[in-house]
Amino acid sequence: MNEFDCKKLSIIIPVYNEERTLRKLINAVEAVSLPLKKEIILVDDGSTDGSREILNQLIHIPTSQVGYPQVEYNVVFLDKNMGKGAATKRGFEEAAGDIILIQDADLEYNPQEYPNLITPIIENKADVVYGSRFMKPEQKNKIIYKSGYLFSQALNWMSNILSGVKLTDMYTCYKVFSKDSINQIYPHLKSKRFGIDPELTAWIGKLHFKVIEVPISYSGRTYQDGKKINWKDGLAAIWHIIRFNLFIK
Repeated sequence: MNEFDCKKLSIIIPVYNEERTLRKLINAVEAVSLPLKKEIILVDDGSTDGSREILNQLIHIPTSQVGYPQVEYNVVFLDKNMGKGAATKRGFEEAAGDIILIQDADLEYNPQEYPNLITPIIENKADVVYGSRFMKPEQKNKIIYKSGYLFSQALNWMSNILSGVKLTDMYTCYKVFSKDSINQIYPHLKSKRFGIDPELTAWIGKLHFKVIEVPISYSGRTYQDGKKINWKDGLAAIWHIIRFNLFIK
């Protein structure tokens, strides 16, 4: 595969109550300069704030008026809140690109990282790319909750042992897949909430895909800013890692 084979990047953005950041995030994704067309797939997961209104406005604006002719939009509204995993799976189902990338709807991750994230797949060096928040010097990335960071590192270690996929940041938002790899992974996916991260990693290991990590920038947000994952999700993560690596074939 090379950049001439890759004609489109599908960017899956699960959305749940992100009205404060959604417009800015969409603008940032639109503005990234790439050698590929961008298919922006926004999956609203039953938002109850103004996110749906923003997305409804977006789908009624012709791409030519936005100023980015290389951008296509696909907006999906789920009937009720199902969880990030369910929204991500719906995005995979909709994706028509040669490369598929997951993007959170907040502003913790910078879309300007896209060129570095997709290059290993374009150059046939990887089937999957993870963007690691922890491969850059810590002072360059904003880690808000130290206890959460330490717990995520413990979960990462557990996933590495059970999946055989050696990573520094299994819970990163930035996961990028070749079309072939996600076509093989997608039929197995069961997670509805945050179990999607260890589940994807488990299937990468089970199906023996080559994964590469690249360093990314990161600016963590607080719960007051809208962060959603909590201690209950952290405890559930232990079960997700065990379940998807040991009990799911």
